Amino acid sequence: MKAAVYTRYGPPDVVLIKDVEKPVPNNNEVLLRIRAASVNPLDWHFMRGAPYILRIGAGLHKPKVTRLGVDLAGQVEAVGANVTQFKPGDEVFGVCRGALAEYACTVEQKLALKPANLSFEAAAAVPVAAITALQGLRDKGRIQPGNKVVVDGASGGVGTFAVQIAKSFGAEVTAVCSTRNVNTARSLGADHVIDYTRENFTKSGQRYDLILAANAYHSIFDYRRALNPNGIYVMAGGGGVQILQSIFLGPFLSLLGSKRMRLIFANINQKDLVFLKDLLEARKVVPVLDKRYPLSSAAGALRYLEEGHAQGKVIITVNQGNHT
Repeated sequence: MKAAVYTRYGPPDVVLIKDVEKPVPNNNEVLLRIRAASVNPLDWHFMRGAPYILRIGAGLHKPKVTRLGVDLAGQVEAVGANVTQFKPGDEVFGVCRGALAEYACTVEQKLALKPANLSFEAAAAVPVAAITALQGLRDKGRIQPGNKVVVDGASGGVGTFAVQIAKSFGAEVTAVCSTRNVNTARSLGADHVIDYTRENFTKSGQRYDLILAANAYHSIFDYRRALNPNGIYVMAGGGGVQILQSIFLGPFLSLLGSKRMRLIFANINQKDLVFLKDLLEARKVVPVLDKRYPLSSAAGALRYLEEGHAQGKVIITVNQGNHT
């Protein structure tokens, strides 16, 4: 079978499509025929081995795990002896290690039945980005109906889901994005849209109950200034400086008053996949898809995502003409 493989850190050119052995599920695993996948910033961070702290777990000089990709949608090909929730032929979505491939294995707790109204491409856009948005808003941000919520970076993968999920919780949502994405943000249901090329929302004097930085650009001090006295800032993505500020300064700043500064790393679980499935089938949340690439152009998809201008999710379609 074909799979995206990298054996050294570097630019997208290090990602090659190679023939690898088709996996065999163990007793607790599901073998999936992948129909579509999507790429996340996590993928190009592992590809680059950056920030360097990531290499402590991934491998100091070269990657320990040579397969890329996490998000997927596809069909169950086979199940292990202990799998009880799925059977061959089921259409599912979720996560696995090495999703940029024709086949992969994962445990059943990382899967849910695919929303009936979504294509495989749309379903593959959901898991990491939507669960990051959901857990950032609900678990870290403690969102409540009527909260004034900012989604900074509202046009990317996490941001497009965050705007819609926040609205589903009854919040008043302000989307922050670039000029070309203003109409998209409005179409997602944002109550207010701020073009960051024209206005810095952290300096407007407006205060918010919850700020979810899907792509943190400002310093942690700027975000803190824009919070209400009991407000919560949640960083879900951004540059290396912003990540380090959230890790090292966030806990300290949270002790200096009632404002809370938090960082979210998604915990992909079946319960939240099913929660999202219900929102998707009710059309309260609609995945926003940007470009589609074939598996053979996985490096191009990662290159485009790394440029930082994706509008929604970047999809990998897997040609199932050959199932060997």
